[in-house]
Amino acid sequence: MGNKLYVGNLAYSVRDDSLQQAFAEFGTVTSAKVMMDRETGRSKGFGFVTMLTVEEAVRAVETLHDQDFMGRRLVVTGSRSEGVREPRV
Repeated sequence: MGNKLYVGNLAYSVRDDSLQQAFAEFGTVTSAKVMMDRETGRSKGFGFVTMLTVEEAVRAVETLHDQDFMGRRLVVTGSRSEGVREPRV
């Protein structure tokens, strides 16, 4: 697993800064981006977080996957761009 994480099932009110704050508890967040629809400006309900180290990313996945965040249960896995395709169960 790399240090880039996919974060799914986000509430539509989640923005980059609130995503960054949620993951900062587990280490240094180098990037936090909620994907937005270009036409509507509304969140697509998922985003990506890049942690400084793989160890921080692993700790974030182990802690935040399937946990409540702003009323939704998060899906947190290694990003597919990093070659990780198996969701954590």
